[in-house]
Amino acid sequence: MIRGFIDFDTLDRNQNFDRLDLRDISLPGLQLQHDGTRVAAFANGAQLMLLQGEPRFRDAALGRRVAQDGWTAVIAQLCEAPDAFIAGLEGRFALLWIDLAKGRLGLASDRFNTYGFCYASEGRRLSFADKANEVPALRREIDRQGVFDYLYFHAIPAPGTIFKDIFRLEPGSRLNADKERTQLVAWWQPRFEEPASADFASSATTFKTLIKSAVERELDGASVGAFLSGGTDSSTVVGMLAKSGNPVTAYSIGFEAEGYDEMEFAKIAAKHFGVKHVPYYITSDDLVANIPSVATSYDQPFGNSSVLPAYLCAKLAHDDGHRKMFAGDGGDELFGGNTRYAKQRVFGYYENVPGLIKSALLEPVIMQTPLGKLPLMRKAASYIEQATTPLPERTAQYNLIYRLGMDNVFPKDFLAGVDTDAPVKLQRRVWQNTTAHALVNKMLNFDWRFTLADNDLPKVIGSTRLAGMNVIFPLLDDALLDFSLQLPPEYKLKGLQLRWFFKEALKDFLPPEIITKKKQGFGLPYGHWVLKHKGLDKLARESLDVLVERNILRKDFVSELFSTHLPAYPGYYGEMVWISMMLGQWLDKHAPASR
Repeated sequence: MIRGFIDFDTLDRNQNFDRLDLRDISLPGLQLQHDGTRVAAFANGAQLMLLQGEPRFRDAALGRRVAQDGWTAVIAQLCEAPDAFIAGLEGRFALLWIDLAKGRLGLASDRFNTYGFCYASEGRRLSFADKANEVPALRREIDRQGVFDYLYFHAIPAPGTIFKDIFRLEPGSRLNADKERTQLVAWWQPRFEEPASADFASSATTFKTLIKSAVERELDGASVGAFLSGGTDSSTVVGMLAKSGNPVTAYSIGFEAEGYDEMEFAKIAAKHFGVKHVPYYITSDDLVANIPSVATSYDQPFGNSSVLPAYLCAKLAHDDGHRKMFAGDGGDELFGGNTRYAKQRVFGYYENVPGLIKSALLEPVIMQTPLGKLPLMRKAASYIEQATTPLPERTAQYNLIYRLGMDNVFPKDFLAGVDTDAPVKLQRRVWQNTTAHALVNKMLNFDWRFTLADNDLPKVIGSTRLAGMNVIFPLLDDALLDFSLQLPPEYKLKGLQLRWFFKEALKDFLPPEIITKKKQGFGLPYGHWVLKHKGLDKLARESLDVLVERNILRKDFVSELFSTHLPAYPGYYGEMVWISMMLGQWLDKHAPASR
């Protein structure tokens, strides 16, 4: 925990930190507290540095100096040239630095914002914390825009939060504040090299070496736990752990529901690598017992339905005496493993159709004549409609609340205070800021932000933290990420074949069943279970009632959701019930006065 504020108007710039308790600082114009068990504090006269995480050193000279003289010796370097200093680090970290004499404060997060900061700028006062609900802002109120963004994304992406005028640092960015201004700067942005070809054999060797190093670097001989879904990513991590000789136990979650369970593949991987395997079949009772605590453990609403399986996996590992958990997140997003990459490439083929054929034949005939209403033509019309909508706007066509119809879901006066185009504007900004030219790399860069930094990583980090565990992401190791930036685009998506290079490089390492399996993950059969379990149904209805009472959802929509939509399509509409339930749980705990 880190929280505090700096008031530049009343800041005493003649003070220093040498004789202060660095865990609880109280000076004119500056208040700062932190958890000394997870945060390290260093001071040198009027300069202070707080460090969360254990970064490694990309800059060898910086690493040698810290090893020899400690972090205190490099505080001045951080304060004077923060971008160069931060670029010399790698791994998971967050930094806070203060220079009293110059009246400056800085905040920075790592590439994926795994240890992040939130802040509020109110006049000459800047409040900050590592959690949105801990920022000591002078005013705090729930933001309708934040609620809308949550229901759109199922999480609230940076820079927004659930609170009005409280913001979150974006991944790979830093903040610099003084009496004159608060400035945000991106200290890291991925740059895709996109060569036309590469030597496969040497690339594969480097790839496997980098994964092995990323895994073994985090081992100290103590037994560790690992998530094992049975997919290529988690199986690769478990396999590398097994090859290291370190004691490892793999934990898997199963579901007694067709189309959701992949325990069979997890068992194959565990047997292939000879690791201890702990399978657990989650039940509706598990959800009822754990949803309230998991939903309210986050600093703002969080709706990824895999968070419950992740938490139960981590809790099993913790109860078995482990304190470190390895996760396989990142492989899909670095090496092209999500099915939507192939789907969007299919739409991209339409760009190669000659313009005259499109404008004079296909689009007029299929889109504007009765032929377009025939069953086969309807599919063609849908394809043309999607293909002629550019990315990332095309993704909005698949969004749940857009499909349901915003006027059907939200009361009119709720929408009156919301920019319904804000999510797409943010997506467009991220899309346009990518340095890639190949479509697959543009999609990867897009997913590094919205899938990894804002969703999957908070899911795993939050669930393991709640279980008392520390989590490691070896497939997101900086060196492995940099390696992925140098691969030819066709190595990631070869025709319509997903993650071609990843699978080819590891086909002699992973079981063949894992190489050829379809992707599933830890998704819950939640909608099916709500229909069958009275306790889960009651919890869901009570949670959505909170949103009706707060004028967030329409009462008639919620009624129809349970009575008609959910029974007809539990897999699809169950997602809407889930994200709404998690929002209702969070609001009822953290913002009861705004009801």
